Amino acid sequence: MTVDCIYLDNHATTPCDPRVVDAMLPFFSQRFGNPASIHHPYGWDAEDAVDRAQRSVARVLGAQAHEVVFTSGATESNEIALLSETMRRPGAHVVVSAVEHPSVLNVAKSLVDFGCEFTVVPVDATGRVDPTDVAQAMRPQTVMVSIMHANHEVGTINPLAQIGRLCREHEVLFHTDATQTFGKIPIDVHAMQVDLLSISGHKCYGPKGVGALFVRSGLRLTPLCGGGGQQAGLRSGTLPVPLIAGLGMASDIVSAQLDDESRRLLELRTRLLDNLQSILPGIRCNGDADHRLPGNLNITFDDVDSETLLESTRSKLAVSTGSACTSSRLQPSYILTAMGLTPRQAQSSLRFGIGRFNTVEDVDTAARLVGQSVLAIRRSRGASGRCSPHAASTTGPLESSAGGAR
Repeated sequence: MTVDCIYLDNHATTPCDPRVVDAMLPFFSQRFGNPASIHHPYGWDAEDAVDRAQRSVARVLGAQAHEVVFTSGATESNEIALLSETMRRPGAHVVVSAVEHPSVLNVAKSLVDFGCEFTVVPVDATGRVDPTDVAQAMRPQTVMVSIMHANHEVGTINPLAQIGRLCREHEVLFHTDATQTFGKIPIDVHAMQVDLLSISGHKCYGPKGVGALFVRSGLRLTPLCGGGGQQAGLRSGTLPVPLIAGLGMASDIVSAQLDDESRRLLELRTRLLDNLQSILPGIRCNGDADHRLPGNLNITFDDVDSETLLESTRSKLAVSTGSACTSSRLQPSYILTAMGLTPRQAQSSLRFGIGRFNTVEDVDTAARLVGQSVLAIRRSRGASGRCSPHAASTTGPLESSAGGAR
């Protein structure tokens, strides 16, 4: 990898903040105790580090410390949330959206093996879930609704408070995958009436291999596997204290600078979009203009295959076609096609994820590189450079309201 490769794939993963690394290092050597060792100072010190991290994560969520259960990441958190109350209840019914992460959709599909059922609700052209569709999908047998907080490809933020209110009225558990929103926009589990919420450390400038599941106080989940009974028996196993300490520090940083960071990312996103629109005709911005992650930009480039575009820029620019869990498959994004894009449009789209360590120079250079590559590809294929009938104009849906996006 060359050092001059600009990283704009922060939805796939984020670099560890140096402050996070500093917080973790002592727990690999000097402070190496097991938090379950209750008879000596090494264990007490490790237990105290875990407790502090729980409080830090809970503070970001508006939750209580004892409601935070540490896991290996959001994938495990999602699986615990969806399976613990369904796989042992034949006939149970779950509602999910068409654009959930594979770690939710695949678990929902697996419920069929346990005699359960699931319903997939659609999204609109911006990738947003309509609460009315969720209400219509509910049945007397529905035990859980799982709708992501914000989409990992197009950044669209869902109306969780409305969906949560519906779930509470119907006495149905409400789970959300907040992997992309933790540390990016404000979260209040009580205002959103969420029962279960998943996060991952490596999406908020923390370490890989650690995440958390918020479990509303009073909710009793069925453990998926036995063990030593750690974390109230819900998730047994020796706790990875260095990783947990890192997630705690990442959460502390988020608490201190979320508003300022969100504002800066929005400015960079707006600048990137403006630059691309000034260079290129025939681009379409995908996602919701008003309800959107501040650092997300997903664009369809008319007459250009995204794989070809990635190949032409990959040594100098790190971006992606979508989720890191599915981007290796040469198929149109199921998220974009669920939003109504044609397979051709979906295969002409790139996701830009702007993050904490990106600069004005990064987005300016990225726009130039992408612009040059798109124009070169169009010339090589004899494209006219104008929007084809299926593409939007250069004034995409974000242009008029990017300043108010969140």
